[in-house]
Amino acid sequence: MSWAEEDVRLVPVEWLKAHEEIKPKNMEKLLEMTLRWDGFTKPLIADKATGTILDGHHRYAVAQRLELARIPVVCIDYLKDDSVELELWPASNLESITKQEVIDMALSSNLYPPKTTRHRISDHLPPIHVSLERLSLLTPSQPGANES
Repeated sequence: MSWAEEDVRLVPVEWLKAHEEIKPKNMEKLLEMTLRWDGFTKPLIADKATGTILDGHHRYAVAQRLELARIPVVCIDYLKDDSVELELWPASNLESITKQEVIDMALSSNLYPPKTTRHRISDHLPPIHVSLERLSLLTPSQPGANES
């Protein structure tokens, strides 16, 4: 599936829910790059019903570290969208996983280890640039997220 710029929404950071841990060194590198770029250049992907993060845990952690109010996200109907493929990374200790188990983990107080799941949709995200200043504003979600 391919996404367009108009599919990107700015959602409250606190609405999102992680289902796996991050690698701190990767987050620190991304934090440096985000500060250098003064913004986000790739949206997260999340389930529209629950806020479960499907792709973008490190970007989410950067937003939390920077205490941003909002973050660019493409929201999808995770359980019903058959074009979203869920896989396990080779280093995962799990035999199998379902979309419902991913959501259940996000809604629990536990997290899978880093790089447990992989969702095959993130390679088709629109390029964006949303400034850190815009993401720190406490205003309602706005359609689109591209800034010149």
